[in-house]
Amino acid sequence: MKQLAGWIVRAWLALMVLMPLPALARPVLLISIDGLRPGDVIGAQARGLKLPNLTAFLTQGSYAEGVVGVLPTVTYPSHTTLITGVSPARHGIVSNTTFDPLHINEDGWFWYAEDNKAQTLWDAAFLARMTTGNVHWPVSVGARHVTWNLPQIWRTGHPDDRKLVRALATPGLVAELEAARREGYADGKDETLAGDKLRAGFAQSLIRHHQPGFLTVYLTALDHQQHVTGPGSAEAHQTLEAIDGLVGDIIALEHQFHPDAVVAVVSDHGFASVDTAINLYRPFIDAGLVTVDPAGKISGWSASPWASGGSFAIVLAHPEDAALRAKVGALLDRLAADPASHIAQVIAEPAIAAAGGNPRAAFFVNLKIGAIATPFLGSGLPLVLPPVGYKGMHGYFPAAPEMRSTFLIAGPGIAKARNLGEIDMRAIAPTLAKVMGASLPAAEKPALPVQP
Repeated sequence: MKQLAGWIVRAWLALMVLMPLPALARPVLLISIDGLRPGDVIGAQARGLKLPNLTAFLTQGSYAEGVVGVLPTVTYPSHTTLITGVSPARHGIVSNTTFDPLHINEDGWFWYAEDNKAQTLWDAAFLARMTTGNVHWPVSVGARHVTWNLPQIWRTGHPDDRKLVRALATPGLVAELEAARREGYADGKDETLAGDKLRAGFAQSLIRHHQPGFLTVYLTALDHQQHVTGPGSAEAHQTLEAIDGLVGDIIALEHQFHPDAVVAVVSDHGFASVDTAINLYRPFIDAGLVTVDPAGKISGWSASPWASGGSFAIVLAHPEDAALRAKVGALLDRLAADPASHIAQVIAEPAIAAAGGNPRAAFFVNLKIGAIATPFLGSGLPLVLPPVGYKGMHGYFPAAPEMRSTFLIAGPGIAKARNLGEIDMRAIAPTLAKVMGASLPAAEKPALPVQP
């Protein structure tokens, strides 16, 4: 069955490039594979990977050699840029987790679409009079103009999380699709391949029952596996090959209902192997910038690290305090001069603004590739720790080649076998808007030259 689906996809992609460009807006299917490195597709054969559905885009569509991402290169800021065409400074999703210096939000993420200040592709499709659908895309809780929404959210991994998803999805949608499929929807915190298989199946049911004109689908298992066993591991390769089959199944069903659909596959960041963790809270506590109570909990702060994978944003409680700013800057300079700190670079507000990064950050600390930025884990821990549970990470500054992500696109009116070279992530959303016959006027980059 998987081989048949793969053959159908390849035949469909070949057919689509021969079809004339329709006068009306074209349906778009946007699939994100979290953590997909471009080299795993472009160099699949050399790496021993069997990815018939993904590699078909290289000959039957257009592709990027690499996508330069945003600051920081983590999932939520990147996915919001992918769907808005603007940087984190503009859309407001500046990290995965919300700023929580006192650690009272129980590791809360930027789940809620109201925190995104930019127009999305869902909005653009709505304005182009298209229906829209979503399966698990980040920052989608309460998203406007999503006709059928299965948003991403979790709290604890407890079964009550399923009730939370039902309550926040389009009313009745989870129950409708569960009844049609005779199986339950995936837990919000399930990032395994089993979770991806469920979500891919629900995406197919959403296509079958509602045929949204613009559909977003987010798959998480490759990112999860690369964190646990490292990029390029045998386990990561097995996971990616399984995801390739899921992508083929989704595309095969999409083209049954929308033969003229354009399909894009993206990722949010690359990956790097890691062997060290850096606890920046240690020097901040020692300097009196973060205070802890007798129980070891944070009780106050004047400057706080905000971890994002391989980097830290540094937020000042009183940005107008020149003495505080100087004290923090001097501390970071001392740390950067010490090889044990694994700091590659420290930038301040002008450079952060130029990179489109977090406007709340007075400083941004980029760790050397191979080191992880830890959140607050306890007041008694040292600066340097083992990366417990992690063999791979992202979140470093976007200039790192290891952080390059993926863009593939095929369908009617899309050039065949076109290498777009290295592209800016902000160019993807306006490209897809143009394909839909819509627009994103606030996008920071023009559409890519994907048409013949």
